[in-house]
Amino acid sequence: MNIFRFSSPQTFYPLAGRLVPVFAVLAAAFLAAGLYIGFFEAPTDAVQGEVYRIIHIHVAAAWMSMFIYLVMAFWSAIGLGLGTRLSFYMTQALAPTGALFCFIALWTGALWGRPTWGAYWVWDARLTSQLLLLFLYFGFIALTRSIEDPRRADKAGAIIALVGAVNVPIIYFSVKWWNTLHQGASVKPGGSSMASVMLWAMLLTALGCWFYSLAVTLTRARSIILERERHTDWASIEIARLGSK
Repeated sequence: MNIFRFSSPQTFYPLAGRLVPVFAVLAAAFLAAGLYIGFFEAPTDAVQGEVYRIIHIHVAAAWMSMFIYLVMAFWSAIGLGLGTRLSFYMTQALAPTGALFCFIALWTGALWGRPTWGAYWVWDARLTSQLLLLFLYFGFIALTRSIEDPRRADKAGAIIALVGAVNVPIIYFSVKWWNTLHQGASVKPGGSSMASVMLWAMLLTALGCWFYSLAVTLTRARSIILERERHTDWASIEIARLGSK
């Protein structure tokens, strides 16, 4: 199978439609399993007590916020380098979901920080760089929506995505590079300091968030494709079909 033929919006559109329900079911299953284990099966933490359970949402959201931005940068590079329209569509489809996870990471981090640090917010290196990531998401969305010429908007958004990607390794390594309140990584390449049931809950939740991102992004990409390709015959027919339902 030639996967490059799916780089065309016309052929990618139906493929995305078939994948959305699959990813949606997987997202629901993994999220239900991960959150159930994390909130009801995992033992109470010896130091933080019950409040630590929020990490099963917080960590997964933080991971996804960084990963999605890197995927946006990847699609932006492909779009600028090869001029593929679908690459820009995917970048714009990813941004709102990445911003959502970034906001959730900051919000749950604040709820975790109050009983742990005694404050909802401190100008910690990890927190500040994560907040900057949220502003980058907002900046990308605002810029691509404010420029009337779609091609100029695509290129401007791609530049923000590529430049802003520098912030992602800063977020990840901030706890190593600076003396911060934020704890270091519990999951490391060489192993984990967490109990296995806690780790499984976190990983299952992260997988659920990933499948959710795929389902929502593909759904949004289909809408963007129809909007941007509405002048073509196939898109006109699809819009008319959807309108008749």
